[in-house]
Amino acid sequence: MKNPLFLFIHGWGFDSEFWTPLRGQFPPEDSLAWDLGFFGAHERPTLPSGRPVIAVGHSFGLLWLLHHHPVDWQSLVSINGFTCFAARDDFPAGHEPRLLARMRRRMRGKPEAVLADFQALCGDARSCKTTPNVMVLDEGLAALETWDERGGDVALALCGFSDPLIPPSMSRAMIPEERIAWHPGGHLLPLEVPTWCAAQIKHAARL
Repeated sequence: MKNPLFLFIHGWGFDSEFWTPLRGQFPPEDSLAWDLGFFGAHERPTLPSGRPVIAVGHSFGLLWLLHHHPVDWQSLVSINGFTCFAARDDFPAGHEPRLLARMRRRMRGKPEAVLADFQALCGDARSCKTTPNVMVLDEGLAALETWDERGGDVALALCGFSDPLIPPSMSRAMIPEERIAWHPGGHLLPLEVPTWCAAQIKHAARL
């Protein structure tokens, strides 16, 4: 049987380069990263045929994968991910929708400031190198408000005990504890501990 192909989907406010440290832990021919277009054109290279796919979503990338299901995957891996973001009557662990509404209002006039605040919250000190695509970013915030993919089959979830965006209580409200691998780190585990993330993913894929 052929080795699996790992398809990486980044989160809101990032691009496909986010995955560079983690993809460096895999042979180049074994991974692809799609770009959701928050800073430029959508880039979705065609997957080679005949290989099983393991989809890996970071943060919003997991929700995006579950909502669109763009490929048939063998298994789905979450890193700092979520299947629902905004709070609702049967999901009090989520974030208040008014916070997203405020971000959307600010995004219309000061997108760079919104992104800077969000990335600082996540622990990312890098500045935006390209012009943000405000329309696509706003569509992403709207998705965070409305999409609910709870019940999606997540095989493995890598979560950070110190994640300021998706705290442990929120992770546990969405994903069974036995499918979670905990790390002391924060919301950017692929950047903080790419070797650990890769080891967890390879173990789950039996590589």
